[in-house]
Amino acid sequence: MQTSPDRVEQRRDERGENAGDQAVAEHLPAIQENAATLNDLVDISCRKYRHLPAIGMALEEPLAYKAVHERILAIAALLRRLGVKQGDRVALLGENSHHWGIVYLAVVRLGAVTVPIFPDLPEADVHHILGEMRCDVIFLTQRQIEKIYDLKQQLAHVITFDDYRDNTGLISLRTFSDFVAEALADFGEQARDETLTFPKVAPDDLAAILYTSGTSGFSKAVMLTHGNLCANAHSAGGVMQIAPGWVFLSVLPISHTYEFTVGFLLPLLKGCRVVYAGKTPTPAILQKICEREQPHVMLVVPLIIEKIFKKRVTPAVEKSRMLSFFCRFGPSRKMIYRKIGAKLYAFFGNRLQVMGIGGAALNPDVEAFLRDANFPFIVGYGLTEAAPLLAGGPHGDATIRPGSAGKPVPNVEIRIADPHPETGVGEILAQGKNVMQGYLNDPEATKDTLTEDGWLKTGDLGMLDPAGNLHIKGRSKSVIVLSNGENVYPEAIEHKLNAYPFVVESLVVENRGLLEAWVYPDYEFIDGKTAGQSRTQRHRYIADLFEEMRAAVNEQLSNSSRISRILERREPFVKTATHKIKRYLYSADTMQA
Repeated sequence: MQTSPDRVEQRRDERGENAGDQAVAEHLPAIQENAATLNDLVDISCRKYRHLPAIGMALEEPLAYKAVHERILAIAALLRRLGVKQGDRVALLGENSHHWGIVYLAVVRLGAVTVPIFPDLPEADVHHILGEMRCDVIFLTQRQIEKIYDLKQQLAHVITFDDYRDNTGLISLRTFSDFVAEALADFGEQARDETLTFPKVAPDDLAAILYTSGTSGFSKAVMLTHGNLCANAHSAGGVMQIAPGWVFLSVLPISHTYEFTVGFLLPLLKGCRVVYAGKTPTPAILQKICEREQPHVMLVVPLIIEKIFKKRVTPAVEKSRMLSFFCRFGPSRKMIYRKIGAKLYAFFGNRLQVMGIGGAALNPDVEAFLRDANFPFIVGYGLTEAAPLLAGGPHGDATIRPGSAGKPVPNVEIRIADPHPETGVGEILAQGKNVMQGYLNDPEATKDTLTEDGWLKTGDLGMLDPAGNLHIKGRSKSVIVLSNGENVYPEAIEHKLNAYPFVVESLVVENRGLLEAWVYPDYEFIDGKTAGQSRTQRHRYIADLFEEMRAAVNEQLSNSSRISRILERREPFVKTATHKIKRYLYSADTMQA
């Protein structure tokens, strides 16, 4: 089978013509090497690495940088012909694909603004965002179509990323394949020659408006500029050495800034290839993808790696009395964990250089395993308002302390406001070119979040240790102040509960001066242990497990911060895009069974 001229072999020789391209690129004006707009960033990379593979779906041939650049320019020209102009807003509502990123970059090429929408949002939230943003162009997938049927009068152009054709007659659609074909037919030659001209875009121009539904409040519309996103991509590049040709495997939603900046912009900046797994893969499919693609870098949220720890590591140890015994001792535990870690490394393709873990706090037990297993990972910390990375790594730094989020990334300053005289804990403030412009149409929230001299008040509590590592203690609004004045960080207790194999997730709340925990159990685990038992016996088994756990966890807590009771929750908690529980939805009153 002949390879399309737009596509390249995965293991193409990077010498020869590529070396000449890179030599030419090295003589580009110095200012371009520090691109302050997404348009400049893309232009530089697509010239410098034009024959290297850039992006594509897993197990398929990727598009080369040159082909990506042509599509961006051609699609931008077609969008302009459809009426999209500088300052207009275009919505992106769909699961991960290489088409998503190309459209994003085509939109900002025009000086227009993208509105990335998290695909798991309910219909009401989608309606609210599209109505408030006044988008009349949207790119989406089949799974999202039903959410926009009631908005067909508002939407002038609806394009389906996955080429879905609607047969209901309720809405007029265009497939992405047809859209791209028209763009390339009408503007492809000009795109290849780079003779298309577009409005001048400045670093302070808006690139995206993102709705963030945090753990302690309702959604706000975060305004991120070209300069914000470019600055953070460059900062992320300083966390570790990345070589052209490396493979980034994408499994997190690209609509979130964590995956977009670190998992899309950063690899494009460095001449890497991004591979999209599509919808969330099962372990078997993920293993197949990793065997074929052999990623160098993956970004995950703690939930993913914690599931692997609970489902693969813990059972392997507990099934063997000998392993359980030797895991009590440091040297032998490290040896056992390294053997397990080698299997985990093989699962991910035997070429992983680093797994970036962020979006929420990592369970200390899981981090201890990864360290003992010598598994390549770094923990990061950030907020959408910071585009998003504030701290992480740097990779290979021996002074990074367990439980910390590492050092502030390059070109970002972090300080602690009003630190406690004994613990050093206070609110984390950050400053840098990556910090947002503010919240759209919400000057009060913007004033509450940004200081007059440009520091971002994160709302998180933390401390800096003598080596400069940032330790996150929890959300300031989540802290529980007991009657004796003691501050309790519920996340720390939840980590202890979540370490148990029969716990999927937990939430600690205050009820009439006492602490209680709500736990969503792993019913697959419960089913395996209670097969053939009656409903009553099953409930008694769960109650006994919870009581044993409560007693064991309380031994690790101060007398005043011990858990009074643990209650069963029979459905998962509502979570944010990065799988953090939306704490503001829950209180002792609202959670009564």
